[in-house]
Amino acid sequence: MDVERPNADAAISAVAAAIGEPARARMLCCLMDARARTSTELAIVAGISPSTASAHLQRLKAQRLVKVFAQGKHRYYSLEGTNVAAALESLSVIAGGPRDPFVARTPNRLRAARTCYDHIAGTLGVGLHDRFKALGWLSLRSRVSRAYDLTPAGAKAFATLGIELEASRTQRRRFAYACLDWSERRPHIAGAVGAALLSVALKRKWVIQDLDTRALTITAFGRREMLTRFGLHN
Repeated sequence: MDVERPNADAAISAVAAAIGEPARARMLCCLMDARARTSTELAIVAGISPSTASAHLQRLKAQRLVKVFAQGKHRYYSLEGTNVAAALESLSVIAGGPRDPFVARTPNRLRAARTCYDHIAGTLGVGLHDRFKALGWLSLRSRVSRAYDLTPAGAKAFATLGIELEASRTQRRRFAYACLDWSERRPHIAGAVGAALLSVALKRKWVIQDLDTRALTITAFGRREMLTRFGLHN
């Protein structure tokens, strides 16, 4: 007799029930583009009140379908992982019908590249983050704090840019971590490493900072350098 089966059936039933409520299903499908959103934004998507959305999100979190992290005064929700996205995608195939894409309302110049405090944000910042991960330069040190360390390959690559990594480690701040980008709703790199990268980009004229906004203009030279060094197309 399989004594584990009743527990497995109950777990499947609980997850299915969490997904099965229409408002929760709409919120989950909205998060399938890998971008994080606030409970207020998800409430609008689901057509429910913010308080009701919060209760639904707690249910989804309890079933490990979504995760949440705080940044400043905001709390952002995203899918717990690729396994959840895969399950939702399979259900979408069975159910049929397309999903509405995420539409950013950030001005184009700010969305393309800008500063976030002292590091690079926008499409450029997210692109750099993704390339560094793909190249194996970043290793996740803590999922809870979203802290990164550099792999040996990453340390070597950053050193070739003239970034003093040991000096960065001694600063009274976090070394490197994933900061959620408010226009892309995906992470870019913050911390001492992110600040050093922006400093290099400005010094080498990869980007030029506006005098009166946070926008960064990527130069033709900068595009060539980032393509050659990181394989990043802009």
